Amino acid sequence: MQAIVVIPGQPDSVHVREVPTPRVDDVPGARGVLVKVLSVGVDGTDREINAAEYGAPPSGDDYLILGHESFGRVEAVGASVTELRPGDYVAATVRRPGSSVYDRIGTYDMTTDDVYFERGINLRHGFLAEYYVDEPEYIVRVPDPLRHVGVLMEPSSVAEKAIAQAYEIQRRLKVWQPRRAAVLGTGTLGLLTALFLRLRGLDVVALGRTPPPYRNADLLAEIGARYLCTEDIGLAEASKRHGPFDIIVEGTGFSPLVFEAMEVLAKNGVLVLVGITGGDRRVEVPADRINLSFVLGNKVVVGSVNANREHFEIGARDLAQAELHHPGWLSKLLTHPVKGLDAYRDLMHILGNGRNVIKVYCEVAEAA
Repeated sequence: MQAIVVIPGQPDSVHVREVPTPRVDDVPGARGVLVKVLSVGVDGTDREINAAEYGAPPSGDDYLILGHESFGRVEAVGASVTELRPGDYVAATVRRPGSSVYDRIGTYDMTTDDVYFERGINLRHGFLAEYYVDEPEYIVRVPDPLRHVGVLMEPSSVAEKAIAQAYEIQRRLKVWQPRRAAVLGTGTLGLLTALFLRLRGLDVVALGRTPPPYRNADLLAEIGARYLCTEDIGLAEASKRHGPFDIIVEGTGFSPLVFEAMEVLAKNGVLVLVGITGGDRRVEVPADRINLSFVLGNKVVVGSVNANREHFEIGARDLAQAELHHPGWLSKLLTHPVKGLDAYRDLMHILGNGRNVIKVYCEVAEAA
C-alpha cells in the first residue's frame, strides 16, 4: 500500500513509498482491527518532524509513516473483537503504552517513561496510509452523523483533556464554578477549546495575533466567544476588561505568554499549558509578584500533553453537541482538503502558508 513517510533525521525527506499492507492477524489473540483510512489531519507536528526536529522510526524500519489525526472505517476485525464491527467509523488514539504504572492503567498520556510511543510521531507508524491495524482499546467509534467532521477527533481530544484536567484539579475546591476563560491561540486547537468551554457555559475570550477581518474571529463570534487581537490589546488589559479569568488555556507555544498568563489568572484559577516550546528563550519576569499571587490565591498551573481514550470519547460527545447547537460550524474549520496521498507536497506547503488556513487534511479515500 502507499503511505506518506519521512526519514527521521533527514530534513525535508517527506515522500510517498510502498509499505507492507497491515493485516488483522498482525495483532495477537485475534484482537486486530483493520481500518481503511479516509482522512488524516496534519499540523505543525508533522511539519516539524519533516524538518527533522524530532521523531523516530519504529524498531527495524528506517522510515516513519506520518499522520496522527486519523479518521477511517473498519474493514475487518479479529474473531475476539466484539467492541467494533466492519462499517463503523472510527478514530484512533495517538499514544501507546510504555512500562510505567500510568501506562498500565490506561492513562498512557500521563506516562513517566523517558521513552514514549506515539503513532506518526515517535517509534510507531502513523495513519497517512491506505490502511492501519490496531487493537480495539485504541480505536474510538465516531457516530455516523459526525463522519463529515471525524478528522477533528484528535485535536478535540487534546482540547478536552486540557479542560478535563482543570476541572479535575479543582475538585479540591468543592464548589468551583468557573465563569470566564481565556484561550491563547486561535488555530484549530484554540477554536475547539473555545467551543467546548462555551458548551460548558463559560464566557470565553480568545486572543490571537491576526487583526480582523479574520475568519477565525468570525467563527468565534458565531459561538458567542470574543476575539481580541494582541496587536491591539495585551493579555493584562484583556483581563482588566473581560476577566479575571478562572481558566486560561495557553496553546501558542510562545513561552513568555505563560508568565503573562500567570500574572492575570484569577484566584482559585487554573492555567493549562498545551503549547510545545523549543529553543532557549529567556525573559525577565516579576517572580516575587507571581509567586505571591499563586500562594495567596490558591492558583494552579498544569501541563497537558496528548490524550487518552476517555478524552476522545468526550470529544465525540461534545462534537455532537456542537452540531446540535451550532449546525455547520465544525465544517467551517475544515478549510484545506488535499486529495490523495501523492499530494504530500501540497500538505506541507499549505501548513506553512496562508492567512485563512485552519485545518489542513488529506482525503485519503472517499467515505461511503
